[in-house]
Amino acid sequence: MQCEICFSELNDKALSCNNCGAPVPQNVEGFENTIEIQRILYNLIIENFSLKPVNVRELQALLMDYLADYRAECRLLIYTIRAGVLQNMLVEEDRSIAIMRARSFLISECFLSEQATEFVLACLTYMLKWEFEPQIYQSETVTIQTSVPVDEPDVKSHRTVNIDALVFRPIDAVKFKFSKHVALHKDYTKIEGFSFDKFSSMRSIKLPLTLIAIEEYAFSGCKHLRTIELPSSLRIIRQGAFSQCSELESIKIPTGVLEIEENTFLCCESLTVADIPPTVTSIGVQAFSGCEKLSMIYIPDSVKFIDENAFLYCPQLTVKCYENSYTHKYCLSHNINCKTIPMGMDLYNSVIF
Repeated sequence: MQCEICFSELNDKALSCNNCGAPVPQNVEGFENTIEIQRILYNLIIENFSLKPVNVRELQALLMDYLADYRAECRLLIYTIRAGVLQNMLVEEDRSIAIMRARSFLISECFLSEQATEFVLACLTYMLKWEFEPQIYQSETVTIQTSVPVDEPDVKSHRTVNIDALVFRPIDAVKFKFSKHVALHKDYTKIEGFSFDKFSSMRSIKLPLTLIAIEEYAFSGCKHLRTIELPSSLRIIRQGAFSQCSELESIKIPTGVLEIEENTFLCCESLTVADIPPTVTSIGVQAFSGCEKLSMIYIPDSVKFIDENAFLYCPQLTVKCYENSYTHKYCLSHNINCKTIPMGMDLYNSVIF
């Protein structure tokens, strides 16, 4: 594979050219014309805005001409630009934060699907010559580090697991509709969206150690759910997965989860403590909003984006984080009580006076 600008050789997984810095075009699942549209947008910028700043109104008019053969994609791009996505990206100094905020806005405010969101971001970032890595989990496998169950238990190995190897579906949950204590005995790898939605009788659930993904709103509205231990194999927790679990008291996100998506713990009114592992990089829109009793949350230095409404209506909240980290600055700018420790100390076990 070669760079389209300087023709240097590129690694198959490269996001940008090491020689000239140009982004690498890439397709988004469900949008087979992504790369062609990216090239058109790149040329549009070169021909019309190489000597002046991007004018949003002029850009919208040009899109109608340049993307005449891609009407659906053109309408989608114009819709998001009119919503202010591009303007907000341009005024943010940190590109990675600009992209994360744009992703959050597109999903929560523009109501786009994940695929549509990644398509828009792939196009706009390529047009601006920004490096971009899609966040959709397109791979069907996940590599998990595990202890080897042999004579050397401390030795670590890696195994590749198919996310869809054994899926727990809403129809499988029907038999648990009126159960207070649920145990999933099979080696399920994914719980489909809305599987336990509004199962108001459920008090506790035991998840299998093979579980990789919990899809959107899987446990939403389980208002009497008090106990749930997330297995170490878990990597994906989709939006709203535990929203309105009003009796859930504590949660520990396992290491390996990359994002706390929007509405994940929305209105978990009894939640008091939440642990976030050092693999999480972002906390989405209203992720913990309405957690009225949330008194302590541990946020590691890996988190580089927190939506401005992530902790809305959390009056008792204290955030434990590292001094001068992104989270520390976020708390200061949003008037959230925080306790800090120096970088290098154990965030979860150190004593704060």
